[in-house]
Amino acid sequence: MEAADERTPAAGRMRPYAAAFVARMTARGRLPLDYSVASLRVVDFLVDGLRKGGTDHERVRETLFGLGAYVGEVLVRHAGAVWVDFDEGQRAYFGQPVGVRMPDGRIWNPVGKVHNRFEADGGPQESLRTFYLVLHGRARRSPAAAHGRPAPVRVPHEARDEL
Repeated sequence: MEAADERTPAAGRMRPYAAAFVARMTARGRLPLDYSVASLRVVDFLVDGLRKGGTDHERVRETLFGLGAYVGEVLVRHAGAVWVDFDEGQRAYFGQPVGVRMPDGRIWNPVGKVHNRFEADGGPQESLRTFYLVLHGRARRSPAAAHGRPAPVRVPHEARDEL
């Protein structure tokens, strides 16, 4: 981990960090960062603009972290996630000190996802809005329901003879 990580807030400070970041970003312009799911498209556009502008990754590291905090806070507010401090193994895997735990127990790295969008070509596979929709949708729907089919019913082996 780099020296910049010493300034990185712990999980318990991510909500106020995201709020302060949003206040700074919206004071400069009329960015619609209102913690709505729709606002994640704005984050996609902001990250794409930073990348297309040819900005060096190191120069925008703090901005990318702030945007990741914002994405995580949208997950917290709308999908029931909670901020968590990563353990040593998770820090090594994700390359970040904090992330979110979804209601089903899965751990995700919104800060890293923002960095991935910046480093990638901005394709749909790195969309932050899609990231939310996939994570949130998994927690609420079964795979069968996602395709408009009823969820399968398991019939105990003993009861099969009666059918």
